[in-house]
Amino acid sequence: MESLLGSASAPRCCSFSTVKSWLPILTWLPNYNLRWLQMDVLAGLTVGMTVVPQALAYADVAGLPVQFGLYSAFMGGFIYMFLGTSKDVTLGPTAIMSLLCFSVVGGEPHRAVLLSLLCGLIQATMGLLRLGFLLDFISYPVIKGFTCAAAVTIGFGQVKNILGLRGIPTEFVLEVYYTFAKIPEARVGDVVLGLLCLIFLITLTFMKMTLPSDDAPTYTRVARKLIWAVATMRNALVVVGATVVSFSWEAFGHHIFTITGETAQGLPPFKPPPTSDTTANGTNVTFGEIVKDFGSGLAVIPFMGLLESIAIAKAFGSQNGYRIVANQELLAIGLTNIMGSFVSAYPVTGSFGRTAVNSQTGVCTPAGGIVTSSIVLLSLAFLMPAFCYIPKASLAAVIICAVAPMADYTVLDLLPFGVTFLVCFWEVQYGIIAGVAMSGALLLYNTARPKIKVLDHDTLVLELRSGVSFPATEYLSHFIHKTALQESPPRSVVLDCHHVSVIDYTVVTELADLLRQFKAQGVRLVFARLEVHGCQSQQRHEDEKTKMLLKTPWLI
Repeated sequence: MESLLGSASAPRCCSFSTVKSWLPILTWLPNYNLRWLQMDVLAGLTVGMTVVPQALAYADVAGLPVQFGLYSAFMGGFIYMFLGTSKDVTLGPTAIMSLLCFSVVGGEPHRAVLLSLLCGLIQATMGLLRLGFLLDFISYPVIKGFTCAAAVTIGFGQVKNILGLRGIPTEFVLEVYYTFAKIPEARVGDVVLGLLCLIFLITLTFMKMTLPSDDAPTYTRVARKLIWAVATMRNALVVVGATVVSFSWEAFGHHIFTITGETAQGLPPFKPPPTSDTTANGTNVTFGEIVKDFGSGLAVIPFMGLLESIAIAKAFGSQNGYRIVANQELLAIGLTNIMGSFVSAYPVTGSFGRTAVNSQTGVCTPAGGIVTSSIVLLSLAFLMPAFCYIPKASLAAVIICAVAPMADYTVLDLLPFGVTFLVCFWEVQYGIIAGVAMSGALLLYNTARPKIKVLDHDTLVLELRSGVSFPATEYLSHFIHKTALQESPPRSVVLDCHHVSVIDYTVVTELADLLRQFKAQGVRLVFARLEVHGCQSQQRHEDEKTKMLLKTPWLI
């Protein structure tokens, strides 16, 4: 009986463990307590005060009406609570995803929503198939090159709103030219308000960075908490203050600010995303034509969204002592974008700034996202009429201060960084593709040109500094020929393979041919410190060929 119970409980335990791996909420929900609830509510409220103004601003970067920023900001909190493996990450619109979205859909709402669905399907499929390793092929210099270019593009793109200019093209080079050309047309009200907002945001940011330590006197600690709270909510304070000023002038009939204008009111309807579109002249655009128009953006946006979010999750997981599951994160982001498309959201990912606020406020579980999402929903339900008075200059100031820290040029691999950075000013997605291609080319070049150290004393010793694969076959053969067999008289060679961990069939065949050539000229090719377990091949005949070479009498 006991053995029967044991055998019955094992499958149950295994089944529950499998369910927990797919629903991480089951790992922390049974232990949820009042203290966690208090901290999650506090963090959720703080992040909510940050996400509302940022979402409104990022919608402008995406070229969409401001309400689409809020439509994109609440679904992530609900989905991530069930599927996320990081307590700190908050999903929602970001500057980078907004820029990428604009570069692909050009500010067309229907296409932005469809893009969210397709990106979500790609991301969720990658999570289910455990394809998270593909993100490793996007190198750090490429990411930095893209983010720096994005910071410049987004930041300068908001200068026209600070100056109150209209009719500025969206292509970067033309945007720069016409912005400077139209400076005489700048609106005084927008310029003054925009500069005041920038000064206020920069001042609070600087104050937050220079707060006294926790071991300061009591009155200093109280001031520290007050300054931290005000600085954390600085975006909301700027937008609210600017809106009050704008409404006051509008109420007296003075239109001195460029305001957001009329916005859709209420919660978005829950409906399937559109699979076709209609142009301004009434032409129907089919689903296939829209996907074709998306082009490479349909590959770049899902990858960059996953990369940004997982990098953030890993960083805060390391900082706070927990581990994340990358493939589960892919699934969480994918389902967020899929479900978001049913409420008119555009593609979202993890936000570094809001995640930092979440962590610093002391969030204990992903349940804090529910509070944040609730604030966004309340804003949509009751505050949309007030949002039409938000000055664009204030939103521009919020965006500029948000993207400024992204401009970090301290990268050692200058070539992939430079290629990505420069091409991104032409087309963002092409910049990322060019950077990945350059990184791949450098990787292949290093594979095809392994480092060989030459030691020439009484005996000629060639030391291979890495593994040898088929792209390096011709180079290795030519190097040995030039160094030994083309000498007069030909010289024997000791090939030190101590660092060789990988060798394939093509290389083995070439080495066997070299052995015959050395023997024909009366000299020797000696393989030193070659380990059997270091030779790897994919097929049985490759293994046999390798073993044959290893058993030759010339080996040491």
